[in-house]
Formats: sequence, C-alpha cells, structure tokens
Amino acid sequence: MRVINKDELAGLISSGSSIMVGGFLGCGSPDRIIDILISSGTGELTIIANDTAFPEKGVGKLIVSKLVRKVIASHIGTNPETQRQMISGEIEVELVPQGTLAERVRAKGVGLGGVLTPTGLGTVVERGKQIVAVADKRFLLELPLGADFAIVKAKKADYYGNLTYALTARNFNPLMAMAAKCVIAEVEEIVPVGSIGPEEINTPGVVVDYILVGRNSGGC
Repeated sequence: MRVINKDELAGLISSGSSIMVGGFLGCGSPDRIIDILISSGTGELTIIANDTAFPEKGVGKLIVSKLVRKVIASHIGTNPETQRQMISGEIEVELVPQGTLAERVRAKGVGLGGVLTPTGLGTVVERGKQIVAVADKRFLLELPLGADFAIVKAKKADYYGNLTYALTARNFNPLMAMAAKCVIAEVEEIVPVGSIGPEEINTPGVVVDYILVGRNSGGC
C-alpha cells in the first residue's frame, strides 16, 4: 500500500480502463478520485457501479463530463443524463439486477466460476446466457465480473492499508475491493496500526494498492 497525491493518481488510470466504483446513489462514492479523473480528462471508461447516482453526484459527474463509454449497473433511473446519452447512442448501458450484480462481483473476488440465479429467467436478462438445471429447477449462469481498477471510499485506513467504512457507505465498496486488479482507496484519515480493531476491518490491507486522503463524507 502506498499513499499517493492527486498528480500520481491522475497518472495511474488511463483512458479506456474499466473501473468499479463503490457507492449507492453517491453514498460511499470516492468523490475526490472522481473529481481528479474529470480534471485529467480520463475518458472512454467502462464503469461498473450499482447506479449512476445523480448528475451532480458520484458516478453521475463522470457521465455528465462524457468520460464514460459503457456503464454496467443495476439502475440509471435517478440520472436523466445517463438515460439521454443511452437513447442517443452516446453511451452503452448494460443493466444487471442488483443482487446479480453484487454476486457477480463477489464471485470474481473469491475466485468462483460464476453464480446460479433464477433472477431474469423468462426475461430479456436471459438472452445469450447458459441455463443450468439443478434438481429440476432452472437457473441462469451469471459469470464473474471484475475490472482493471476499483475506486472505493473508506472512513479510515491504517498504515497497513486496512479499511473501515462508515455506516451504509460500506455497500458495494468491500465487494469491489476484492474484484479488481488494482485498488485505490479514498479515505478521510489514516490512523496508526492498531487504531482500527480487528472486528472493524472490512477490507484487508493486503488487497489495497494505493491510498488517497479525501474529503469527509458527513457520515454517509
């Protein structure tokens, strides 16, 4: 784990990268990292997130800045700009049921070959996917989902890179931190080793590559 500044971060992520972004409607999103990506003009991104938040918040700011080529998310209903760009063909959107999205990310992080789910059977979700029968029940085989980078927002990190999240900001962050090749964590503060109790560690430092000190999330 290495602590970096905004200039170093801007050089880490290149255009065309796939990025998992933690957060739920912007709560628990790494806003400082997102702002740095916007300032550096890093584009043609594939974004994997629960949602595209709002035009002025979280992933939504990347959409408004037209830096995203494709979105894989569970819904886009709170961001009219995502909808506009999808309809006009400016952006590709792949909608994945929320539980399926979480399980696909988790599968990648723990090394599974996929997950079986009945969600989506008989709908457009099943198109092009393998159907597996288990004990006379049918399931869709959903494949693991990973990315080049995961950018996550934590409340605290210690100097080993162990992370703890604030309240509901935990959401997708721990799952995504396990499923990417490179993990960049935005934290509100870095504390001495031992300041975070073992039971409070949500993401172990062994999977965290870089730390950037960001803004206070206000407990979200």
